[in-house]
Amino acid sequence: MPTELILKNARIVLADEVVSGSIAIRDGRITDVSRDDIAGGEDMEGDFLIPGLVELHTDHLERHYSPRPKVRWNPIAAVLAHDAQIAASGITTVFDALRVGMDEDADLESSEMRRLADAIEESIAAERLRADHFLHLRCEVSAPDCLDGFKLFENDSRVKLASLMDHSPGQRQFTDLETYATYYKVKMKLSDDEFRRFCERRMAQSEKNSAPNRRAISEACRANGIILASHDDATLEHVREAEADGVRVAEFPTTAAAARASKDAGMAVLMGAPNVVRGSSHSGNVSARELAEAGDLDILSSDYIPFSLVQAAFFLSEAVEGITLPEAVAKVSKNPAEAVGLSDRGVIEPGRRADLVRVRLDDGIPVVRTVWREGRRVA
Repeated sequence: MPTELILKNARIVLADEVVSGSIAIRDGRITDVSRDDIAGGEDMEGDFLIPGLVELHTDHLERHYSPRPKVRWNPIAAVLAHDAQIAASGITTVFDALRVGMDEDADLESSEMRRLADAIEESIAAERLRADHFLHLRCEVSAPDCLDGFKLFENDSRVKLASLMDHSPGQRQFTDLETYATYYKVKMKLSDDEFRRFCERRMAQSEKNSAPNRRAISEACRANGIILASHDDATLEHVREAEADGVRVAEFPTTAAAARASKDAGMAVLMGAPNVVRGSSHSGNVSARELAEAGDLDILSSDYIPFSLVQAAFFLSEAVEGITLPEAVAKVSKNPAEAVGLSDRGVIEPGRRADLVRVRLDDGIPVVRTVWREGRRVA
């Protein structure tokens, strides 16, 4: 039976302007965007209506499954908790990032990543989830078991994105060993001598495994239509390597030069929304605001704080001169959707999916009041 919904008296954030008016929805699709109020419908009380947010890289699910070292939660319960927070943050499409390749600090195993993926897919089949879920494989190419973990996802149609990572000391995100020590030495409670030996082992693993694993995963992704992302590129050499691999998304470049080179090479540059909100990277790398000011920021990801995505979009339009609200919102909706080939969402216009978020600003903080996915209220 056809379902209809009208949302009226809203400030609608379109692709290139904000208009006051109404949206008509039928069978999960937007049928009309009007500058006039349509009779009947739900009164949005002048709140913003923005497209449902599209999240390409969130590590948030693993934290629900393993909230403390050695603690494991029921995987389906973890997925449901993660999904509820994602939807309540205005995210209607999410790429759940699952680790492939376990380095020494990992408390999880590759088989547990497969277990989480199975829990996602079972929950999709049972129609338990609020957001639309896909899989993003975070491939730690320096890890000895990277390819073994990657093979656990062979022929999984939910895998749409894979990122090539190397978190060993002296590489990419951690070219500064002092920053690496701050993160890992404290996290793993290592003595100076233990930390030295740990670094030596990790650097040896990177030297042995990174190049062949990167090559094998790149080839497999190209053969199977999986979008490739680079991760933490720092130098022009890194960008050239990513370009040769067929990378389409440059995740978290650590320098302004790498971000500019990635954009020049036709890649979409993705940065963390927490970086925007805080004004700096937690690892001491380039500021996302700096890249936004230079025109080198295409996509935002919530990374580890789901709500930061909507917060950063509204903040950017106020904090960075020359970025309008539609342009800022595109960085969390239209641009990520286009980067991974999801042409049915990300923009408010007739024919698109009715993935929508009602937002009210309260002392500069966006309050997510209602979320619809394909015209059905999910939060």
